Amino acid sequence: MVWDDALTSYNFGPSHPMAPVRVELTMALARELGVLDKVELGGCVPATDDELAMVHRPGYIEAVKRVSATGQPDPGAGLGTMDNPAFKGVHEASALIAGASLAAARAVWEGTAEHAVNVAGGLHHAMPAMASGFCVYNDPALAIAWLLRQGARRVAYVDVDVHHGDGVQAAFYDDPRVLTISLHESPRTLFPGTGFPEETGADGTAVNVALPAGCGDAGWLRAFHAIVPPLVHEFAPEILVTQHGCDSHALDPLANLMLSLDGQRAAYAALHRLAHEAAGGRWIAVGGGGYELVQVVPRAWTHLIAEAAGHPVDPATPTPQSWRQFVRDRTGETAPLTMTDGRNPEFTDLSGGYDPADPIDRAVMATRNAVFPLHGLDPMP
Repeated sequence: MVWDDALTSYNFGPSHPMAPVRVELTMALARELGVLDKVELGGCVPATDDELAMVHRPGYIEAVKRVSATGQPDPGAGLGTMDNPAFKGVHEASALIAGASLAAARAVWEGTAEHAVNVAGGLHHAMPAMASGFCVYNDPALAIAWLLRQGARRVAYVDVDVHHGDGVQAAFYDDPRVLTISLHESPRTLFPGTGFPEETGADGTAVNVALPAGCGDAGWLRAFHAIVPPLVHEFAPEILVTQHGCDSHALDPLANLMLSLDGQRAAYAALHRLAHEAAGGRWIAVGGGGYELVQVVPRAWTHLIAEAAGHPVDPATPTPQSWRQFVRDRTGETAPLTMTDGRNPEFTDLSGGYDPADPIDRAVMATRNAVFPLHGLDPMP
């Protein structure tokens, strides 16, 4: 578990939806539940300019530094917009998040840890020369680029954020060493407007599952299991990197999927199993989106940390009274009482047949038809 209190300095201001208190509340909940007692906490240092340049153009890095020093907008770099307000210290804050994901990658690659988590990371929209979608430096893409530089031959990236992982896809779109899979709300109804099934990259190594607004646990998990495990097994990566934006939750104010905390927890467990089945147990997990700051993010990512630690939290566990009081003091809001939404995230596997009238099944089959043959897989269930 990579952590430094300074990771909360990535702060676009009090009215911005990506408030750093969500990470602060996550760490407090994980600590109060004893989850952090079951992990090794490691620190991090900011990514260097040379490390950032593995994904980002030098001119862009310099532009971010200028904004960081003055706080003045630079529209050409995407800083100073409603999504990405300019603030003093933006380079240092962003480079530290990137450094945290690089530390996670280093720990797993060098074998000092089998799994590593950076909940402050997951800034998957940042482009080589442009901030985008609340993201300045693309830490998951940097972690993958670093792994390739060390000699990794195949890396699989699975993104379960409600928004398309466009920045990571763009970084490796023509690189057959990297399989990127993104499950997201349809680009017809949500930012960033990309992530259609026909975006397939080099030899089918870009995979996009565009799910209809309103999709809940059963449909989302049906789509996940119909796409992700077969492709990752076939690709046989050396390391699995996953992005865990929890803005797919029904309470998230910025999107339109309807997952529960329990459905998200089931996805974390499935990705953990997949890391062991297909990637020799090597797993790097980062955070991402999530804008219901009290009810969703802290519980979701505490479940993620606990899953990666091999000690899942019983969903019926009450949230500690001390944490509820901390939430009240910190935000003025009432904290959730347990670690569950009370849902049973069951689903029917696609192998039993698909319904062409069902919009979720149509989305799944569009993806399978687009990429499965390129991997030697039969698109039919």
